[in-house]
Amino acid sequence: MRSSSLSPAPDDQVSPFQIEGEPVRGRLARLGPAVDEILRAHDYPEPVANLLGEACALAALVGSNLKFDGRLIVEARGNGPVRFVVCDYDTSGALRGYCGFDPDAVARASEGFARPGARTLLGEGHFMMTVDQGPDMDRYQGVTAIEGETLALCAEQYFAQSEQTPTRVRLAVGQADQGEGLHWRAGGMLIQSVAEDDARGSTTEAWVRTQAFFETVGEDELIDPLLSSQQLLFRLFHEDGVRVFEAQPLRAFCRCSQDRIENVLKSFAAPERADMVEPDGRIHVTCEYCSKVYAVAPDALITEVAT
Repeated sequence: MRSSSLSPAPDDQVSPFQIEGEPVRGRLARLGPAVDEILRAHDYPEPVANLLGEACALAALVGSNLKFDGRLIVEARGNGPVRFVVCDYDTSGALRGYCGFDPDAVARASEGFARPGARTLLGEGHFMMTVDQGPDMDRYQGVTAIEGETLALCAEQYFAQSEQTPTRVRLAVGQADQGEGLHWRAGGMLIQSVAEDDARGSTTEAWVRTQAFFETVGEDELIDPLLSSQQLLFRLFHEDGVRVFEAQPLRAFCRCSQDRIENVLKSFAAPERADMVEPDGRIHVTCEYCSKVYAVAPDALITEVAT
């Protein structure tokens, strides 16, 4: 994608929308600096970075629809070159994510592919969405098999099986140069059919029509830095009309901290912690999500016993 003198469109937000007069609603996600920060925190091969970028866009699309304070975790685990991909979204708009993978196996799986898809990278396994409403509420988790070649298809299958909601998803990840070098971008769109009722009647025709327009959206449009959400939605649905609601902001944010790391280390027995001490006399812990390295002095882990 080449740079341009035109002004970039707003990034790092999810825009809910409704097709005018039709029982179809949706959300459009655009990620720029947020997904770039998440992906640059790891030196992932391009196929792995692409998979994590898709997971971030998907988590933003689905999580932004939560009606309570909490978290949504999008996760896929399999027996392929990528063992797992996970993205964590909270309702303040914070995103974080990471992957576990075998670099050599990823390289072999990528031979002959411009960009291997989720099914090729993850192999046989499961796709999961977990809703966490806080420590006082039980978690809800829906699980489906990884059958589609893309995370978008996995998500569509999840909604069909776990929520019986007709849903279409499109995800895209790529890099763009706007004069400051290449930076990661991600985008996604989700549409859903509103359930039929006596007042609304059949929604089948509207759903078929909206899907026809949805099918025309290109991956390049979803990550185009010069195309705003409003412009893209109007381009797709101007024949019926589309109402775009207030966008919800997104940002890269990790919940790791010195205190959290120290509390985790305190859960280990003293001999185990002693084995973790490195030549500089400290224990070094790297956050899997953001790659920040914490150095902890062993003395900080000694808990005083009250007398």
